[in-house]
Amino acid sequence: MSIKTKIVAAALAALAVTGSIASTTTKAEAHGPGWGIGAGLVGAAIIGSAIAGRRDEVFLVSKVLPSNASKRATIAACEKSLARLKTDRLDCYLLHWRGSYPLEETLAEFERLKQQGKILSWGVSNFDTDDLDEVASIAGTGHPACNQVLYHLEERAIEHAVLPWCRRHGTAVVAYTPFGQSAVFDARSRKGRVLQSVAAAHQATPRQVALSFLLRHPEVFVIPKASAMAHVAENAAAAALDLSAADLKAIETAFPLGPAPRELPMI
Repeated sequence: MSIKTKIVAAALAALAVTGSIASTTTKAEAHGPGWGIGAGLVGAAIIGSAIAGRRDEVFLVSKVLPSNASKRATIAACEKSLARLKTDRLDCYLLHWRGSYPLEETLAEFERLKQQGKILSWGVSNFDTDDLDEVASIAGTGHPACNQVLYHLEERAIEHAVLPWCRRHGTAVVAYTPFGQSAVFDARSRKGRVLQSVAAAHQATPRQVALSFLLRHPEVFVIPKASAMAHVAENAAAAALDLSAADLKAIETAFPLGPAPRELPMI
C-alpha cells in the first residue's frame, strides 16, 4: 500500500470513527512530512482530496510557525494551508509556540482571519501559564480556544499549573504525543505490566488505558498518531473505557506526577 493510500485510508477512518481530522500542515516547514494524519505539505494535499465533498463532517486544525506569525505573514500562511487542504476554512488555527513577534500582532491577525471566515476559532500550542495569562489579557474571556501541549503517562507536567489554568478559563487541552515512548508498553517492564494488568481487566489494550488515563480530565482531548484504520478504531475506543479508582491509583503509582518543571516540556 502506498503512503498516499495509507494517509487517505487513515483519514477516512478517522472521519468515520471520530468525525475529526487534525492536519498540522505548516508543521512541515519545521519537521517535514510524516507527522500524523495529514501532516506535511504533501499530506495536506492528500487530506484535501480525502475530505472532498465531506468538509462539513470534519473538524480541521492547522498551525502557523512563530516565524510566520507576523502581521504581514500570518494571513498568508493560513491561506497557503487552506489552498493545500483545498478548503475555504479551518475550524481552529494554532500558534505553534511562542515566538519573537508580539502576541498582540499575531492575535489581531487571528481575529482578522475569523472576521474573514477563514478560521472559526484560534488557539495556541506549547504555552505555559504566563503566556496564557498574556493571551487572556489581550483577547479576553474565552481565549485561547485550546492549548496543545505535550502530555503522556511519563510527562504529566501540565497537571501542575497549565491544566488547572485551562480548566478555570474554559480552554481545551489538546494532548500531543499521548503515547510517549513505546517502551512503556513493553510487558516485560514494571510499567508495562501495570498497563497490561489494567487493560486485561477491561478487555482493552494498554494504549487504550494510557489514553483513558489522560482523558479522565474532561477538558483534555488527545491526538494520537494513526497511520492505519485499525489504529483509529483502537484509539477512539479509549473514550468509552471507564477506569476505576483502583486502576487510576495503580497507574499513578507506576507513573508518578513528579515535581513541577521550571519550563514547560515540549518537543
